[in-house]
Amino acid sequence: MEKKVLDIVWHWLKLIVVCSIFAVIVQAFILIPVEVSGKSMSPTLKENDFIVMENFSQIDRFDIIVFTSPDGNTYIKRVIGLPGDHVKYEKDQLYINNEKVEEPFLKDIKKHKNEYVFTTDLNSEDILGTKKIPKNQYFVLGDNRRLSKDSRSFGTISETSVLGKARVVYYPIFHSKIVK
Repeated sequence: MEKKVLDIVWHWLKLIVVCSIFAVIVQAFILIPVEVSGKSMSPTLKENDFIVMENFSQIDRFDIIVFTSPDGNTYIKRVIGLPGDHVKYEKDQLYINNEKVEEPFLKDIKKHKNEYVFTTDLNSEDILGTKKIPKNQYFVLGDNRRLSKDSRSFGTISETSVLGKARVVYYPIFHSKIVK
């Protein structure tokens, strides 16, 4: 009887150790928690939200990424321009390679703030000094364009400075959602 109890305890102890190691590996290398600071991604991401980011999938237009900027700070922004793109805003409208592109994630923001221009006119060529975004570089903006330090101030983001893509807001619970 005593050996059976000891075997059960030993089995559970091994299971807990293996699961703990697996959880640490997943948390450290695959699904990484990050706290949002600042209001530049509001209302998509709010200050003090906790998100889970992953660093194994390809970056696409409008993905929200976490990266280290040239000034050494860590930021969370939305990818607007991909390598080879020409980005332009004119009268609050995004143009990629001279084609009009809708930004559905800004629809609710613009609805509530229609008293002023949300995204001031810009041309990536003026900011970067080159017609197209260079290879392995991204042009990023915050969703709250009027309060965001982004590619308009520090240029493009190198692919090697990207830490990961935001996937899920998990805290606070009432703000939990899949990030789009």
